[in-house]
Amino acid sequence: MTILELKFDKKIYSTKVRPLWCPGCGDFAMFKALKEALYELQLDPKQTILVAGIGCSSKMSDAVGVYGLHNIHGRAIPSATGIKMANHNLNVIVYGGDGDMLGIGGNHFTHACRRNMDLTLIIPNNHTYGLTTGQTSPTSDIGYKTKTSPKGSFDRPVNPVFAAISAGATFVAKVSSADNKHMGKVMTAAIAHKGMSVVVIDQFCITWNRINTPDYYADKYFDVQETDHDLSNFEDSLLLANMTGDRIPFGIIYHTEKVKSFEENYSQLQGKSNVERRSRQLIDVSDMLDSYI
Repeated sequence: MTILELKFDKKIYSTKVRPLWCPGCGDFAMFKALKEALYELQLDPKQTILVAGIGCSSKMSDAVGVYGLHNIHGRAIPSATGIKMANHNLNVIVYGGDGDMLGIGGNHFTHACRRNMDLTLIIPNNHTYGLTTGQTSPTSDIGYKTKTSPKGSFDRPVNPVFAAISAGATFVAKVSSADNKHMGKVMTAAIAHKGMSVVVIDQFCITWNRINTPDYYADKYFDVQETDHDLSNFEDSLLLANMTGDRIPFGIIYHTEKVKSFEENYSQLQGKSNVERRSRQLIDVSDMLDSYI
């Protein structure tokens, strides 16, 4: 993206808070990539909010120099939805891990996608519950062993890319925390998209998950942008997203502008935001309230 006018310096997107992540954690790379995306788009920090859930990655809301809301487990998306409905002119980014967004928050994930909310959802997927010392998550591979599943997980893992496309998101991508530059470019495109954007990041947990490492994916990834794949083809994108095993798609997998965002379908959300409007008529309800006292 070419920046025509720089209003905001890179430093403005940082705070004095240094997140407490393990040395070498993929969250540091995502932190850098997200700030780079905000800078590339020159988003006003006062008009941008980062809504996070619970988990290692969700400490991001304290460290990025925009408004932040640290939510309860699995409830970042409904809070972000309320924020967007109250002021649709805000840039709303939702941040949470695979356990937060696809486990306890899985229902909210599905409905936000089908509504095509104008939100950017970033999901660091480390295939484990890192904050609580490495239990299986909704995306853990079959056979993945932990202290609470010593014989290995037998649950089939959720495919977040496939789930997002099938539910109705209109921008869906898969990136890696080992490729900071590429990750920043995809985040930039996702935030700029009008509609539900989902960026799934293979994020490497060096403390608890010694299986899904950068080396594990190195020979499996193939860049979708280097193929003849039509990003707007829903069926083909689903087939591509469902590829696992020795060949894993990487990059933007689905992107369409043909579907209106949730906010564009409502005349009440055009022009001024709800927080800027005042009621046309003030109604005195004191008599009605007195009748119940």
